Amino acid sequence: MGPRLRAAREHRGATLTGVSCATGISPSTLSRIETGRRKPTLEVVLHLAKEYGVSLDELAGTAPAPADGPHTSQLRVSALQRFGDDKVVLPLTRYVGGLHAHKHVLPAAVEPSARPRQVSHGGYEWLCVLYGRLRLALGGQDLVLAAGDVVEFDTRTPHGVANAGSDGPVEYLIMFGPQGERLRPRTPPAPAPPTRRPPALAR
Repeated sequence: MGPRLRAAREHRGATLTGVSCATGISPSTLSRIETGRRKPTLEVVLHLAKEYGVSLDELAGTAPAPADGPHTSQLRVSALQRFGDDKVVLPLTRYVGGLHAHKHVLPAAVEPSARPRQVSHGGYEWLCVLYGRLRLALGGQDLVLAAGDVVEFDTRTPHGVANAGSDGPVEYLIMFGPQGERLRPRTPPAPAPPTRRPPALAR
């Protein structure tokens, strides 16, 4: 439930402090719930469902699965989560703290979108576009990313995303480190070039 609660909060553009003021649940408790270090009680889940405007089924991951589209048919439909803007989120790892991954699918834009609403929070994010075109508002920058493009950024920088195209959905992967964890590229060293012996001198 942790990643679904975090995704629902971010979709609302809410901070942990803001949710705490609205619900009376401390920011540290909310953070521990989102990172899987604490299991929420039913009372807490009810408060958060009301605050985020989502159903208990959505938070529990038991909502009816959406109909497969041309680019979601290969997803594990039973794990899909839908939100108010028809965004689909599929957790790819167990949310137990540390780095975790999600796949996101945004539907085609019916009309040109306004600049995406931005949020900021602690952590570090790595994003890779798999299909379509994604608009990323990052601080004062506006980026349009295509399939294969990758960005990484500190999530304390205000950020927001939207589908930049009207011809189909956009799919992207997110790897997120809630405590600022970053990916560690491990590239094997290139083999040393063979040593060439100088030619023997003729006598």
